[in-house]
Amino acid sequence: MWSAGAGVGVATILCLAALAFASASVGDAAPALVVSELDGQAFDLGALRGKVVIVNFWATWCPPCRAEMPALNAFYQRNHSRGLEMIGVSADRSRHRSDVIKVAQSITYPVAMLDDANTNGFGAPAELPVTYVIDGEGLLRAKFTPDSEVVTEENLNQVVLPLLPNRSTSGVTREMPREIQ
Repeated sequence: MWSAGAGVGVATILCLAALAFASASVGDAAPALVVSELDGQAFDLGALRGKVVIVNFWATWCPPCRAEMPALNAFYQRNHSRGLEMIGVSADRSRHRSDVIKVAQSITYPVAMLDDANTNGFGAPAELPVTYVIDGEGLLRAKFTPDSEVVTEENLNQVVLPLLPNRSTSGVTREMPREIQ
């Protein structure tokens, strides 16, 4: 039998855990994300250590989300062979799965539905779109949100390309990409 004090304690722990996920910022370890892709494959962010990963939260009903998809797709196509992984996580409700599948047919990177996540340390996005860049060591290196710069191929080139292996160097050193928010 639960006591009132135990219930408050559990609620406090859950709230603090939610705040920890929500406060993940550039330089922090990326939260866990394990989700079934639309094609049934498992996506496990933790298993992709050593690769640069882009995680994009979007929805079919979100015009800015749909507007950035061509840039994300082109960037993924050009850089997947260099070790870039990506997942688009739709925040649409499960009943709109067919709409998500239609949109997913126009892009080449994997797509999943947020409702299908077994583990989602990112939490439900407070705004859409939101895109995270995670480096090969599992650290958040950038976060694009509607209140910041939008995702463009130029922004992706500036933030992601320096993180990918086999990049020719021109003797120029770069600082850690800034948080884009």
